[in-house]
Amino acid sequence: MDRHNTTRSFNGCWTCRLRRKKCDEYRPICDTCSALQITCYYDQEKPDWMDGGAKQEEMANRLKREVKESRRGDRNLGHRHAIIEPTTYDNQKRLEQLAISETPRDRNNSQEPHSETANTPLQREHDCKLASKHVSGNMSFARSDTILLTFHLEYILPFLFPFYNPSILEGGRSWILEMMISSPVVRQATLCQSSYFFSLARGVPSDDSTWETVLAQTRDAFCVLRQSLQFIHSSSITEHLHGAVRILASVMQIQRFEVAVLSFENCQAHLNAALAIFRQLLDSSEAVEPVGNRSRFASVISLLGPATRLLPAQGVHVPSAEQAAFRFSSALLLFDDIIASTVSQEQPKLYDYHHCLLHSSDGTEPLINFETVVGCQNWVLLHISEIAMLDTWKQGCKSAGNLNMIDLVHRATPIKDSLEAHLTQLGKNMADPGSRQGSILLEMFMVGYSQHSKTPSAQTALVTQVWAHATLLYLSVVVSGWQPASVEVRYHVDKIIELLTLRISPPALLRTMVWPFCVAGCLAEPARIPHFRAIADALQPSSVFGTVRKALEIMENVWRNQDAADNLSRDLATCFRNQGDLVLLV
Repeated sequence: MDRHNTTRSFNGCWTCRLRRKKCDEYRPICDTCSALQITCYYDQEKPDWMDGGAKQEEMANRLKREVKESRRGDRNLGHRHAIIEPTTYDNQKRLEQLAISETPRDRNNSQEPHSETANTPLQREHDCKLASKHVSGNMSFARSDTILLTFHLEYILPFLFPFYNPSILEGGRSWILEMMISSPVVRQATLCQSSYFFSLARGVPSDDSTWETVLAQTRDAFCVLRQSLQFIHSSSITEHLHGAVRILASVMQIQRFEVAVLSFENCQAHLNAALAIFRQLLDSSEAVEPVGNRSRFASVISLLGPATRLLPAQGVHVPSAEQAAFRFSSALLLFDDIIASTVSQEQPKLYDYHHCLLHSSDGTEPLINFETVVGCQNWVLLHISEIAMLDTWKQGCKSAGNLNMIDLVHRATPIKDSLEAHLTQLGKNMADPGSRQGSILLEMFMVGYSQHSKTPSAQTALVTQVWAHATLLYLSVVVSGWQPASVEVRYHVDKIIELLTLRISPPALLRTMVWPFCVAGCLAEPARIPHFRAIADALQPSSVFGTVRKALEIMENVWRNQDAADNLSRDLATCFRNQGDLVLLV
């Protein structure tokens, strides 16, 4: 439709109708709302707040505030330049400070070195989107972007997250498409990954020009993230919940991209920023009413609604894009935090949230289900977290000179018993899989056409076994030290080799099991080393399986130093930390 048609219409967006303004009916954001940088509401059904009463008056006042704050935001940001280094946030603490309590003085006095600047006004909207008409040329939604974003949805996402396949009847992965289209913050983070992997897929040599293109996309993503953080933290996060969720999703996406290309120098900074935003989001719900962590998480989900009305007449609703993004990004963040704790030998930063978010409650599903995102059941990651806590306690006692081995074994025994019981039960469940659930009609639609089969979802029990055996190895090292020749260690290493070589298919799923693969490889005896090399070498090209290559590099370093004098005092954290930066094998 012609964007410049200014005829008053009764089919315009509900925002213009409420404000009694002309609407050009352009979707998803009409010209009037775009120019004012306010929320544009489009829906076939009349919103609940258009009731002619208190709700409508409240919404009218809210829109007035948006217009007022948008104009103030334009004045404040119109002459400000966002400065960022090519491949880092300013430093490891800088982004965390931005995400917590950045002040105008901090922003104005920033003097970091930089390679390019951006001057991109922000659209004042409930999801803190950037107005496309105000974005610089390198941020425009071009034909090339469409191809790269489609490539991301059809190929990169299934490759990076083969187990993330929510039913389309519940919205599927449509939230990712919606956010890529409507949010430059998410779009730029996505383009970083897409440009890199698309070049590899086309067989383009990884020369300096190719890498410079990837860096340019990364710089754009950092610039947009920086601006969004500045805008959100110039006021209360409760006013920008949707925007904060989009930033969280973008940070986690950039984290995954940089890990994939073996750029670990920013891992800690990304993690700190995401942790700060996550805590602020949950704290924002407590500002309304003090509640427990489980209720706070559910409250944020509710505030990010309402759910999308797909078929209003039939009462069919699916989660909103921000609701799905928050649940997905929270799962990745908790997962990364737990794995990071095995390297830092510190308590997981989100440990206090584990019980409420990862455990079932009253027979209901946990609020976060790792199995549907990374392919490993929650109980394994919970046990890894407990072992990390045990290791933290052990290191504290060693530093204080009062480590009691009997006490250590006493603390470790229930963890080991629980792990072995869960592993036994998992084997029984695999022998009796029970009834299959799902839509028969949907399966008929996909027969012969789906590029990405449902095979990975059937592999989650096997993947969970790999993680469980590696977790028992981790516990063994914490309690008994470095003993590759022990019968118990040899058993778990052999089980992992068997699962990876004979039972798990396709082999590319190893990308989701790099941490357990590396743990087992580090503890492998000389006779078993060739198995681990063969498993890693089978995944080609190596540029696509960067984390597997990094794991092999860590293993090779351990194997070269098997006879070193400090071999007995070695632990897994030492193996990972020898690489310098936080090595996040996710």
